[in-house]
Amino acid sequence: MKKLSILLIVFAAATVANAQDFKKEVATAKASYSAGKLEDAHFALQQMLQEIDITIGKEVIKLFPEKMDTLQANIKEDNVTGNVSFVGATIHRSYGTGPKKAAIEIVNNSPMLGTLNAFLTSPLLAGLGSDGKSKVLKVQGFKSRLTKEENMNDKSASYKLEIPLSNALISLNVHNTNENEMLAFANSLPLDKIAKLIQ
Repeated sequence: MKKLSILLIVFAAATVANAQDFKKEVATAKASYSAGKLEDAHFALQQMLQEIDITIGKEVIKLFPEKMDTLQANIKEDNVTGNVSFVGATIHRSYGTGPKKAAIEIVNNSPMLGTLNAFLTSPLLAGLGSDGKSKVLKVQGFKSRLTKEENMNDKSASYKLEIPLSNALISLNVHNTNENEMLAFANSLPLDKIAKLIQ
């Protein structure tokens, strides 16, 4: 019931914010359907749903912290775009400008979800796919995969944390860091609130 209420609020916000486009796409879909142009009706409905996904993405990005430890958010570079397949959106924010920097990306309906979920839930697959640089852990109750990547040039380390939700993949990439700092960054994200909006 709570999810439905949140979805209705976001849907209402999307409708108000993009009322003209929304009404136009609905009218186009109805007219196309009545005329037997099912492909055009389908396309108009896809456009309408993608606008809703983008509006939800803009609400999600407001939940991201403005600062991760000493790294300031590059808010001017925030980006929310519709996915190529008309399904979902990609949400991106970066932090920092020097050698130490971070980026958060959320992809709805990511093609990587199935593979990552299989890796996280199957000890056999996790063992076969393990190279000693990745491990499964929980962040705020969500099963996740943490992967360490060595930087050849300066011998510093970068980490990537992947957190699958039911229909979205959250990726946090941090350059020039360590595991403890990486997990502190991850714990600064309001994952429960993000999950409620994007699921």
